[in-house]
Amino acid sequence: MDARVKQEEGTPAGGSATLVTVVAESTLERSLIGDLDRLGIGGYTISDARGRGGHGLRGSGWEHASNIRLEVLCSPGCAGQLINHLRRQYEKDFAMTIWSQTVNR
Repeated sequence: MDARVKQEEGTPAGGSATLVTVVAESTLERSLIGDLDRLGIGGYTISDARGRGGHGLRGSGWEHASNIRLEVLCSPGCAGQLINHLRRQYEKDFAMTIWSQTVNR
């Protein structure tokens, strides 16, 4: 995570960008925000998330059993670096799902 990435590099208005979506345990929120800051990613959206999946039913009534949804709109290079970091840092030990898609701006 030494290199800071440009979030908007190569993503002019009207062009395409990569939307990275992460659903993770809410207890990771502060850590994830710190990671985004260290990677030079200044724009993101975080919201509460509920649902059922491989880790069972996840509600939002109790912080330790709830999820967040993190969304970042960035260049493909930024997206790749973010996804690789999150997989290395968290996926082994925490409930986390990550996906990305190309979107038009």
